[in-house]
Amino acid sequence: MLHAAPAIEVDRLVKDYKTTRAVDGISLSIAPGSITGLLGGNGAGKTTTITSIMGLLRPTSGTVRVLGSDMNRERHRVLHRMNFQSPYVDLPGRLTVRQNIVTFARLYGVAHAKERAAELADELDLNEFLDRATSKLSAGQKTRVALAKSLVNDPEVLLLDEPTASLDPDTAGWIRDRIAAHARERGATILLASHNMREVERLCDRVIFMRRGKIVDDATPDELLRRYGRADLEDVFIDVARGTERQTETETAL
Repeated sequence: MLHAAPAIEVDRLVKDYKTTRAVDGISLSIAPGSITGLLGGNGAGKTTTITSIMGLLRPTSGTVRVLGSDMNRERHRVLHRMNFQSPYVDLPGRLTVRQNIVTFARLYGVAHAKERAAELADELDLNEFLDRATSKLSAGQKTRVALAKSLVNDPEVLLLDEPTASLDPDTAGWIRDRIAAHARERGATILLASHNMREVERLCDRVIFMRRGKIVDDATPDELLRRYGRADLEDVFIDVARGTERQTETETAL
């Protein structure tokens, strides 16, 4: 039986910033159609890893391949099949919501950009402020617009860095539902960096933990709960961030 090639493949990735090693020789392979959580404390190397996968950072050493293409040498082949969302990256504030979506649709080579913007406005409930300057939106509205931008090209690979940070529970739940729907309907591969453990438990098939630039654990959410003898991923996160030794299943049972 043939197995599908990985959607994302990272091999011995190293990224140094002067005297700081942000990513320290990590390797990972992510299956197509999966939702994977990339977790760790501040400074663990998550954002550097995601930025390297996007092809926006040149690795110090190692390789990153997305949809079969080396992101250091041939990212132009696949960038139109990928997208990214982060609440820490602002869209041009002087442009209206409509102008932003249409502009990014054209940058990604989407046919019928205006029609695509109208579709997303209906789908993501943006019509009320579609012609408002993006800088005048609330945090929740900006997040919905950023999600529209990230879906404008119907991406096969979607990279998300804290997609629901600072949002109220209702808006955050709405965003999570739409992310899950895109993965389900498109068969998309999603890599999600988050500090919201409920979000990770709800969305992710697999969780990769990083600490000090290294991968220190990699399993399904249920496997991690059993391994650490914890009731929820938040406690597992604390154990990993603090470097607490994980418990074996035998120790947990005693």
